[in-house]
This record gives sequence, structure tokens and C-alpha cells, in this order.
Amino acid sequence: MSSPRTQTLAELWEEHVRYEFDTRNTEDTLATMVEDAYVNHIPVMTGGVGRDALRTFYSKHFIPKMPPDTEMVPISRTVGDNQVVDEMVFKFTHSIEMDWMLPGIAPTGKRVEIPLVAIVSFRDGKLAHEHIYWDQASVLVQIGLLDASTLPVVGVATAHKALDPNLPANELIR
Repeated sequence: MSSPRTQTLAELWEEHVRYEFDTRNTEDTLATMVEDAYVNHIPVMTGGVGRDALRTFYSKHFIPKMPPDTEMVPISRTVGDNQVVDEMVFKFTHSIEMDWMLPGIAPTGKRVEIPLVAIVSFRDGKLAHEHIYWDQASVLVQIGLLDASTLPVVGVATAHKALDPNLPANELIR
């Protein structure tokens, strides 16, 4: 059962995501955040600290660099007094440059599906920070930059396993 506080946090996070992915509006996105908010995409350290840096990040490197077929499939959500944790499968075709996830990599046209976790903290009724985690090796396998046959990494199987826990485990253990 959710409390009014946790319901409010979940709704604010959903509003923020709607501005990023649906209306694609930088100023509306920033309006959901405190002045000194920060975003850190942990695997590649993209994002920013503070309103000015985030305005540049969202308007130049994130919102316009999102493939048109981007889809997020929810797996789980945990809401606490000041934090939301969303687990999802993030799907897209690498049809455009994606500064925020694949900096410096030209579009490959490859389909990518990865588990992704967003840890979002709140302060004063707004987002204070986002820590976004995903397995970059799985992304690189799927776009053809890493060879899964020579390294202990997998590709799209990580997303499939996240959605279906009954799929085989321990496939890399020989």
C-alpha cells in the first residue's frame, strides 16, 4: 500500500520522464528538479550538475539524441520516503548518435535491449539526483563493438533474463 508521500514521488518521477521522452521539453524537465540537481549515467559518466549544466545536457546530448523507437518496459519499482528505484528493460534501435549512452559511436542500426536501473532521490518536492545504471558491455555486444565469444559478457540475453527469471542462468560458467 502506498502512502500519499510515496505516491507523490512516483508521480513526479513519471512527470519528469514524460517531459524527457514524450513531450521532449528541456525546460519542463528542469522544472521538476532542484536548482543543484545532478544526473549521472554511471557506465559512461554523462549527465551534469546544476541547472545550467543539465540544461545543456538535456537540450543537446539527451533529449535530441534519443532514438525515435525508444521503449521502456517496467520490471519493478520501489518507492521510499525520498527515493524511487525503477528497474526496466530499455529498448531502442541505434539509429542516431547517442551522446549520453554511446559517446563518439556512430549509429550502427542495431537493435539494443538492456536492463536499466534508475535511482532517483528527491528534496523539497523535486528531483535532486538521478543515478542511472546499465551494463555497457551488453550494449557494446549488441552493436557489434565487443565479441561475446571472447569475453565473459552477453548481449540481449541480459534483457531477456531480467524479464523472464526462468531462462537459463550460469551460461558463462564452464
